[in-house]
Amino acid sequence: MSTVTTRVRLRPLLVLAALLLVLVPGTPAWAHNALAEASPAKGATLKESPAEVRLRFLQKLDPDHTTITVSDAGGAKMATSAPKVNGATGTVTVGEPLANGVYTVAYQVVSTDGHPVKGSYEFTVDDPAPPVSAAPSEAAPAPTASATTTSAASPPLLAAEESSNTAVYGLVAGIAVALAAVATFLFIRRRKA
Repeated sequence: MSTVTTRVRLRPLLVLAALLLVLVPGTPAWAHNALAEASPAKGATLKESPAEVRLRFLQKLDPDHTTITVSDAGGAKMATSAPKVNGATGTVTVGEPLANGVYTVAYQVVSTDGHPVKGSYEFTVDDPAPPVSAAPSEAAPAPTASATTTSAASPPLLAAEESSNTAVYGLVAGIAVALAAVATFLFIRRRKA
């Protein structure tokens, strides 16, 4: 058998393998750690000050190397608790209610594979309630017992559905590439025999 015939027969398999590599994107499962969910969410406008900031990543975090800060528009850091790490989630409790304004959440974490991840995002507090004065004035009416409170200081965590699906796509792509490699090997081996 000639070399030209062998190349012609291998061409469809090589094209298929190349298409799989191009069409199937790289997935976070194959990459390093990244932020998957945040509460408050990136760009969110909250009607109340959040009680906590919760960040979930794709991989488990190293508790000794996790930093989460909240800063106001002027760069002043707000009082928060030390970060608490539970698997892939890092949480800080906000010490004092945040005044209306734009805030930046900055994080620097190290996943258990040793890869550092650093980033930041902003959210806004826009509480429509009037500010509470320290002492009631004499002309102000006494508060009524029917005052209502709102629940949920921050929006629920936003699910990153893509992160759960990317592992499946990566697995399928890996199996397809492995099958193509085995088919190519068997085809070449059969032709030599």
